[in-house]
Amino acid sequence: MKKCKSVFWVTTRNLIVCLFGVLAITLQTSAQTITTFDAPGAGTGVIDGYGEGTFPDAINGFGVIAGYYIDSNFVYHGFLRAPDGTFTTFDAPGAGTQQGVGTQTQGLNLEGATTGNYLDSSYVSHAFLRAPDGTFTTFDAPGAGTGFLQGTVSTSINDLGQIVGQYIDSNNVQHGFLRSANGHFTRVDPKGSTGTYTNIFSGLNDFGTMNGWYLDANGVNHGFVRAPNGTITTINVNGAGTGSGQGTYTASINNLGVNAGGYTDASNVNHGFIITATDVITKFDVTGAGTGSGQGTFADNINDHGAITGNYVDVSNLSHGFVRAPNGTITTFDVPGAAQGTYPYVNNFWGTIAGWYVDTNGVNHGFLRQ
Repeated sequence: MKKCKSVFWVTTRNLIVCLFGVLAITLQTSAQTITTFDAPGAGTGVIDGYGEGTFPDAINGFGVIAGYYIDSNFVYHGFLRAPDGTFTTFDAPGAGTQQGVGTQTQGLNLEGATTGNYLDSSYVSHAFLRAPDGTFTTFDAPGAGTGFLQGTVSTSINDLGQIVGQYIDSNNVQHGFLRSANGHFTRVDPKGSTGTYTNIFSGLNDFGTMNGWYLDANGVNHGFVRAPNGTITTINVNGAGTGSGQGTYTASINNLGVNAGGYTDASNVNHGFIITATDVITKFDVTGAGTGSGQGTFADNINDHGAITGNYVDVSNLSHGFVRAPNGTITTFDVPGAAQGTYPYVNNFWGTIAGWYVDTNGVNHGFLRQ
């Protein structure tokens, strides 16, 4: 019965995409308001140049936001923020409590289940699934190492309960994985990979198609998409550099099989792209994006209408937010008080965007743009 209900939801969801597409696009292009927030217990300091504070990195169709915050002792904790602004904070069982460890939430589905990872007191990473009722299931991918900064990280969960992530083995090699709703693991490593990476929140759609990127033997990045039958397709955007640290990555996939991502060219400048389910690639740059090394356009998430959100870095190395509508129109924005940068990270079905910004003191705060 549970499987049938899930399949029904996937079908219904895509009907909603068709029936309410015009309404959602209208909402996306209407006047937008920005709400800022901080998780209870979030720190307000900066340690070694890294700010404490609040980091939203997932939002579902109901407007529930998931993420993590860093407290005044620089310990990580997970949170959920309801549409009315109510917070639920939590720690995974076994999470360490010393500086630099704790719980980091990364994925959220429509039901309200979250996934992520925690570092234990030995700095080993383990994955978790938190059910909507608050029940935790912790797990480790087969082959995951147990040494310092080795272990398992889960990054995305879909509405069927499938989870993707990556693990670092005892030789410090990173591999991708797909975990079924009943706990079965499939290792995912594209041919030629020396390290496989999956995407936070949106690296898995509701049909079981996942995406990410991998490093080859020369340190070049290549995007990939893995179909539910296990077929892996590599994505290389024309114009991507072929030096170490350059290349192509896919950042997000929606339920229509459309991928958004980016590529780094031979001058180490970053650009965005979108690739349809029929492999048509459109490249784009935000007006105002810098053209120096490390600058440019960074696409982070695509919703089911094809709207993309992300950030761009200007010539002064300051980050600003953007949303690219399905017709290609790009709107830029900054959160009030974002003296050191705006970082949109995710957008949901209705075009609501969540992310964080950095204030004058280098502290991070969450925001919601709707």
